[in-house]
Amino acid sequence: MTRIVAMVPVRKGSQRVPGKNARAFAGTTLLDLKLEVLSGVGGISEVVVSTDCEECMGIARNRGVTVQVRDDHYAGSAVSNDIHWRHIAESTPGDIVFMTQVTSPLVRRSTHARAIRLYQDSLERHDSLNSVSPEKKFLWLDGKPINYDIDRTPKSQDLPDITSLNFAITIIDRALMIERGNVVGRTPQFIVFDKLESVDVDDMTDFVTAESIFLQQGRDWLLD
Repeated sequence: MTRIVAMVPVRKGSQRVPGKNARAFAGTTLLDLKLEVLSGVGGISEVVVSTDCEECMGIARNRGVTVQVRDDHYAGSAVSNDIHWRHIAESTPGDIVFMTQVTSPLVRRSTHARAIRLYQDSLERHDSLNSVSPEKKFLWLDGKPINYDIDRTPKSQDLPDITSLNFAITIIDRALMIERGNVVGRTPQFIVFDKLESVDVDDMTDFVTAESIFLQQGRDWLLD
């Protein structure tokens, strides 16, 4: 039987929001909240928290999930993404890596479950599932617009359907992730998030914004 293992990577080093994964967030923590969401998602064989943070280890153990002590080398900010991703895949105790980030705290439980169903239903056509956010913005590079004609500026809703990887959810075969050193397969399928679920906590403004939205939407909304 194929084992889908939810990997939750968290590290203690955070320059913009010190200790953001374990700091107080609306009466809980970002890590607690993510583990609570995952606890009700069907199809997951095991939840693993990969971390170098003692506080996060304690949270994970209190939640009854597997703790994987990450080597300092792989927890450092100098490690490139390909090395980080390959290490995560190599240390996943299962067949399918379902990597989910605590820095995307507004991804609903139902969305996690839908992502698993989409991945399983499309295996004949796609080899990974990756969450993305729509980018209806007027984009420029090197002094030139790259997604519209400056002489015929469209309305924002008529801009091309460009999306960006937000890395909130990744589902990919473990062996493929090791081979590629990436979370994106050769034929990825994208699951598009709305603005709420796309919120990513990168700095203190993001942290406060996410906390405010969560308090407004409520726990029941997130756990639906």
